[in-house]
Amino acid sequence: MSQRHPIIAITGSSGAGTTSVTRTFENIFRRENVKAAIIEGDSFHRYDRQDMKLRLAEAEKAGNTNFSHFGPENNLFAELEALFESYAQTGTGKRRRYLHDPEEAAPYQQQPGTFTPWEDVPAGTELLFYEGLHGAIKTPEVNIARHPDLLIGVVPVINLEWIQKLWRDKSKRGYSTEAVTDTILRRMPDYVHYICPQFEHTHVNFQRVPMVDTSNPFIARDIPAPDESMVVIRFAKPKGIDFPYLLNMINGSFMSRANTVVVPGGKMELAMQLIFTPFIWRMMERRQRAMGAL
Repeated sequence: MSQRHPIIAITGSSGAGTTSVTRTFENIFRRENVKAAIIEGDSFHRYDRQDMKLRLAEAEKAGNTNFSHFGPENNLFAELEALFESYAQTGTGKRRRYLHDPEEAAPYQQQPGTFTPWEDVPAGTELLFYEGLHGAIKTPEVNIARHPDLLIGVVPVINLEWIQKLWRDKSKRGYSTEAVTDTILRRMPDYVHYICPQFEHTHVNFQRVPMVDTSNPFIARDIPAPDESMVVIRFAKPKGIDFPYLLNMINGSFMSRANTVVVPGGKMELAMQLIFTPFIWRMMERRQRAMGAL
């Protein structure tokens, strides 16, 4: 953790909705005039798209049916921790980008599914913002969870997570239901061992719970709308959270436990704005005092 160079990390599985949370934070950064270095977790995968397909085929031939992007063998955990350590100390570090589609790849004159060369995080940013699969990972070799000043988990109930992944991969990436289902099954051991344990280290968790039938996610025709959901917000350390203010500002909200607020799904972005804007104010105030003390 660092007062001069703070880090915010959003962690969640594929299809959890972390990208939507990132957009909310980008709006906060723009409104509060905060210059953030944005890091996508996909850029710390070990293999590009083509190489991953080859290695997946090799793994299946060897009888490994659980080869996935979720586990340590297919990610650069040490490099991600090195970035967090370097940024906290110096305000910079090594990053690259993963180019998901032709639109992202065009400016770099590269193929989609490839990485850009490693480069330094630009000088002059005020905080680092990470969004991806492994913002709170801990293994015997690395402890990435210890670095962020603010760790946020995004964890829909599992059937909703699968519906969101199925919809995205089928409509945006052209995969069949069978192909997405195979991916979900292949990833399950790594999901249990490397994704779920992260949420015991997060400071705040957001879990969207649909209020409609999602009993068979593999035949769902659409994603339950925000207004068809509730969002459970759990604070690991509720000290300093103004719960009466949140309940007053968000219609339909209530507390289910001493550290948990439940809000209507359509109010999730408002809840994030109300909760995290003061966090960022305090981060920037501490940063200004620390920089002024140099």
